[in-house]
This record gives sequence, C-alpha cells and structure tokens, in this order.
Amino acid sequence: MDGRKEEARSERRGFFASLRSTFFTGLVVIAPAALTIYIIWTAIEIIDNWVLPWIPAKYQPATYGYYIPGYGVVIFLIFTILVGALTRGFLGRTLIRWGEDMVAKMPVVRSVYRGLKQIVETVLSQSEANFEKACLVEYPRKGLWAIAFVATRTKGEIWHKAPAEGEILSVFLPTTPNPTSGFLLFVPADDVIMLDMSVEDAAKLVISAGLVVPEYHPDGAVTARPTGEDGAANG
Repeated sequence: MDGRKEEARSERRGFFASLRSTFFTGLVVIAPAALTIYIIWTAIEIIDNWVLPWIPAKYQPATYGYYIPGYGVVIFLIFTILVGALTRGFLGRTLIRWGEDMVAKMPVVRSVYRGLKQIVETVLSQSEANFEKACLVEYPRKGLWAIAFVATRTKGEIWHKAPAEGEILSVFLPTTPNPTSGFLLFVPADDVIMLDMSVEDAAKLVISAGLVVPEYHPDGAVTARPTGEDGAANG
C-alpha cells in the first residue's frame, strides 16, 4: 500500500511539474504579444486624448455616434507631414527662425526648448548611426567587467587632451534592464575587449539582466537562448 501511495504522489508531482512547465511555455509566447498590444493601444489612446480636443466637434466621428480608435493618430500624422512640408519651404523656414528667435529671448523656456530639440533631433536623425561592435570594458573598477557598445573612434579635443596613448574609443555603457540610459566612456582601445556576439545579442543580454546568454562557438557563430532548467548557456 505504501508503495502505491508513493507512486500516486510521484505521478501527481510529475503531472503538476509538467503542467507548470507547459504554463510557462505558453506564458513566454503570450506575454510579449500581450505587452506589445497593450503598449501600442496605450500609445494610441494617449495620442487620441491629446489630439481630439483640438479638433472641431463636427469633424469628430464621436459626434455622429462612432468611435474610431486611432482617429487622433491619423490626424496627428497628417498634421506632422503638413508641418514638415511647410518647414522645407522658404516661408516655413523663416517662420521657424522667427519663432526660435522669440523663444531665445525667454530665459527659462529657451533652455528647455533647446534641450528637447537636441534630444529629438538626435533620436530622429535621418542619418543612420549605429553602434559598431559589442565589447567588454572594466567598469566600475579594475577586475569588474561590463558590456558596452563601441560608438565611434574618439576625435577632436577629447582625443587630443585625454591622458592616454594611442587610439581612444567612445563607448556607450548601458544600464540594466533599461539600455536606453547609461554612460558615455572614452576608453583607450587597448583596454577594450571586442566581442564576437552581435550588438542585438549583447542588448538582449543587458535587457534580460544576464538571463539570455548567447552561445559562444570558436568559429564565431553565436546564437542566443535563455538559461533555464535545461542548463546554463555556455559562457
């Protein structure tokens, strides 16, 4: 009897373990899609709530009993395209310069405006600027290593005045789990270890806080997989 009870318990544990594994497998599939839909839907609602109050009631579908999600987004896109087309012309550039001259005379507003304009121009710059390679740098002290991305070779005043011999690299060291924030470091090229993994795989490693580790092969082929019950990824 004891043997049968133990066997029954073992079968129940096996069933629940299998059920748990299946649940997490489904969660891995559903969670990214659900979060993506949620973020997009939230962004649409925010833009709609911001734009629709500026549109006369007679041009809004809600006035006639219809609700169209994204109507404000469409209006915003059309308006932005029209502003962009106007700005390209002589009259538009003149108006923009006149407006910026007015802003430049406002002590507090000009600082906020210039800062925001610089950020937007950097993010939305049409010239594609991508990180060259993923690398390792010793940070925040000797003996501790962090993943960083090589932005470019340092030039100008920093290269001339930095107390380092030889080539200096400008590297971006991202924070975990938000890689959009981080630190700009100027590191001697001899102190930088280049990695074979792609920038995308290195970004996954940073975002996942080390849980998604690219497999390393001597021939340079790299594939990413999450660490889990099947064993840790090769380092």
